[in-house]
Amino acid sequence: MSAQLSGAQPAHAALTADDPREIGGYRLQARLGSGGMGVVYLAHTPGGRPIALKAVREEFAGDPGFRLRFAQEVASAERIHGLFTAQVVASGVDAPTPWLATAYVPGPSLHEVVRRHGPLPERTVLMLLAGVAEALEAIHRAGVVHRDLKPANVLIAEDGPRVIDFGIARAADAVALTGTGLRIGTAAFMAPEQALGGPVSPATDVFALGALIAYVVSGEAPFGAGPESAALYRVVHEEPDLARVPQGLRPLLAWCLAKRPEDRPAPADLIAAVHAHPLVGPCPEFGEGWLPWSISSEMAAGRGTGSGPVSAPSTAAPAHARPTLASPAPFPAPAAVPFPAPAAIPTPAPAAVPFPIPVPTAGPGPAPVPVSVPDPGGPGVAEPPARTGGGRAAASSRRAPRRRRRPVVWLLAACAAVAAAGGAVYLLGPPPGAGRDAAYARVGQEVALTAPDDSYEFDLRARKVVPADTADWYLARDRSEFVLPEDSDAYVADGDELGPAACVRGVDTEPVTRIAFADLADERPFCIRGADGRDLVVVWLVEAGADGGPVTAAFEHYRRE
Repeated sequence: MSAQLSGAQPAHAALTADDPREIGGYRLQARLGSGGMGVVYLAHTPGGRPIALKAVREEFAGDPGFRLRFAQEVASAERIHGLFTAQVVASGVDAPTPWLATAYVPGPSLHEVVRRHGPLPERTVLMLLAGVAEALEAIHRAGVVHRDLKPANVLIAEDGPRVIDFGIARAADAVALTGTGLRIGTAAFMAPEQALGGPVSPATDVFALGALIAYVVSGEAPFGAGPESAALYRVVHEEPDLARVPQGLRPLLAWCLAKRPEDRPAPADLIAAVHAHPLVGPCPEFGEGWLPWSISSEMAAGRGTGSGPVSAPSTAAPAHARPTLASPAPFPAPAAVPFPAPAAIPTPAPAAVPFPIPVPTAGPGPAPVPVSVPDPGGPGVAEPPARTGGGRAAASSRRAPRRRRRPVVWLLAACAAVAAAGGAVYLLGPPPGAGRDAAYARVGQEVALTAPDDSYEFDLRARKVVPADTADWYLARDRSEFVLPEDSDAYVADGDELGPAACVRGVDTEPVTRIAFADLADERPFCIRGADGRDLVVVWLVEAGADGGPVTAAFEHYRRE
């Protein structure tokens, strides 16, 4: 349960008729959020200081095992005294409804920041890494392992990050609800030993920190999206995808994401690496300029409204835009810590770190086994073994050169111009007037999804798995083939490359009405063009389970400009 939880609600929500007005002598003012373990309220101390008060749900409160563990975890949390943690103020472990009060942080979560503003600049991310690592040092000194470090559990304040919910989720391990759908931890940020149900340690939190930083700097979790079971499988058996992480950060994050706990760095090692980085220096400060202006100005405009997202001023960057250091700012960056424009950011060599950063290599490890976890948002799915040739990471590395290999001079020039302007649009097809191919913009990032059986289908626009017959533009499946939308055209590539231009030509000259799994060997992709010709999706079959089992596919969505 997050203090100020996941930032999913817009600022404060009014108390409902069922909410109490006072808990433990603290008057409640508003709701900050709710989650699997309870409700979080904005409250005030008798002297008027704001706090985040978390009240446990009734189903937990009635379980003696939970109460015992909750009391133990609260006692441990009270020993944590770190400047980058939300301090425990008071608790009521013996109350009819157990509760915990922590310092209130008037800022959004990292999850909300990335959702609204996109990936963060490298220097900001380095500062976050040092701050959260220092928080982990304080947490681990108290003998606590966080176990659920993720973007929603790191709040952003003007003077640095705050880690919340350190260790409290462990109390739920004693509750029978864990076996019926409530999962402690978040799959995309779990360490392998945690995903397999093994013992956790401070190194477990370091793995989660590496995954968190990779997400914040790239906008994508390093083990992909899709069903929880698929993410757990990749965490245990595949290497992280760091292709979108800046080159200078990859060795450090690969070190954090080592499969074996003993191969990961300590938080102190991470702090030393940040101090050695040329973008930060030996004396980092969370002063003016550590956050992009679009974020700091939005926080200033909504100061005092809570930790949920604040109302964005008209100058705020759009949710899809990546904030740049070249954005206009009301103040200059501190002279001691330069904050250059993106083009001036050097790519530090690994040697800049005063100690070697071992980049983990894949060892033999345990034999791959399917990981089956009930998912509260959908069916429990056992992820099939990765496809031959390296799985998702290998597929991504094979797809990346497709755009670079196109021998069209005007296309390369157009891409260069778009990149120089900070855009993320890929232009495909011949120049205007040279044919009927159109320019397409990629919508979002590639996603991998798993349909457990033929009672589910892929929603091509929403890019998620939904119950059959519920998506307007769908891709369904049966035991041996994909079932295409009746009003859409499809085409299967001859080789392992397929882009929007080739798709348009293919559906006009060689359309297909059925696509058998057997026809998609050797990563042979296919595409589907919508009825109005505006949208098309390129699909790669990742794995098709035997006898109607789970089918996993990767999707790239494009829209015509």
